Amino acid sequence: MSLEFLVASGIGCVTATGLYLILRGRTWPVVIGLSLLGYAVNVFIFAMGRLWMDAAPILTPDGRVADPLPQALVLTAIVIGFATTGFVVELALRSRHETGTDHVDGAEPPSGNAERPKP
Repeated sequence: MSLEFLVASGIGCVTATGLYLILRGRTWPVVIGLSLLGYAVNVFIFAMGRLWMDAAPILTPDGRVADPLPQALVLTAIVIGFATTGFVVELALRSRHETGTDHVDGAEPPSGNAERPKP
């Protein structure tokens, strides 16, 4: 197996897990899913700069260097993602305090024993 296949498989698994958690009905899995999706995008951007083995991050006489642009983009995305995650956690806590539930739509789903409304 090649390194590219392993990285692509890892990105796919993390993306699928993030999407699954985003589609859940409670706020905390949605926050974790957004974070996982952000991590998957960061690794994808980093991998688009090519996966070099034994390449210097700056110019050397050898001529073989790693591209610093994806590294800078990922570093910026990590900082922005951390701030956004903190903001979303605060929104989730505020929503829990205001509504008394942690469901995304603010309403508890009907339980199996409750009487359902007639059409």
